Amino acid sequence: MVRRATVPAVAAFVLAVVVGGAIGGVGAAASAGIGIGIVYVNFATHGWSLAWASTISVGTVMGVALGGFALRLGIVVAAMFALNTLSWFSPVAFGLAVVPATLLLLVYEAQLVSRGVGASLEIPADPAAARAGEAYAAREAP
Repeated sequence: MVRRATVPAVAAFVLAVVVGGAIGGVGAAASAGIGIGIVYVNFATHGWSLAWASTISVGTVMGVALGGFALRLGIVVAAMFALNTLSWFSPVAFGLAVVPATLLLLVYEAQLVSRGVGASLEIPADPAAARAGEAYAAREAP
């Protein structure tokens, strides 16, 4: 899903920079571009962390999905506050780029999932459960 979101993310970045520049100047263009970049990196991090977690266990996937959301949301807010200390930064342009981009990304992700992207996710069995299954199969074999 991350690879499929790259082209729309680049298009959104260009659009945000052009609109931000036309309406609010260079600072607004940079702020909007940074906002789109943060949204995409947030989404990519989410996808990669879930892919990593899926190689471990279902519990790890759930922990990464829930804990990762809160952590990434905190990073977006912290980035906004850190950037707000710069004289050229426009929190309005940043917010007007981040909020719609996040909503559009969620719609895009939902469409991909509804089409079956990611349906073939395979999470390996817990090692202890795999050993127990093998031991059981060995005992039951004739």
